[in-house]
Amino acid sequence: MTHYEMLFIIPNRFTDDEAKTVSANVEKIIVDGGGAITLREYWGKKRLAYEIKHNAFGYYSLFEFDLEGKNLAKIDTTLRLSTDVLRHQIVVKKAKSEEALAKEAKIRAKIDSKKAADRKQEEKVKSSKSLASAKIGDKSDKRAELKDLDEKLEGILNAKDLI
Repeated sequence: MTHYEMLFIIPNRFTDDEAKTVSANVEKIIVDGGGAITLREYWGKKRLAYEIKHNAFGYYSLFEFDLEGKNLAKIDTTLRLSTDVLRHQIVVKKAKSEEALAKEAKIRAKIDSKKAADRKQEEKVKSSKSLASAKIGDKSDKRAELKDLDEKLEGILNAKDLI
């Protein structure tokens, strides 16, 4: 059996729940064709790079599956003729071992923890900036009296070392 990856787009005319149902129907087509699903990912609604059949948005789904090569043409034809799928693409993909999947999960967890730490640091910086600006704002709220300004102006004008 060969390992395949298929990405397909469901039109925007469906709701999110209906798109998940269409995705389940595509999965059924693969299983009925003799395939075994190894990975399912529903990416949700995204903007398309360009309009396809007057659709600017679509629901993306990704499947990885194992299938005999002779059954692939039937699945491809069925999806091409389906009105529930805007576009699909099936490519041969190297199957990953359990070790490789575990390694990727570990790396992904490190990246996520780093991003979370960065977000916390940004929040601390923002809060310290807002506190600093609040303190500065308190000082600037003290307005100078007109009488004090007149006295300072007189002092500057009467200074002998001005020129």
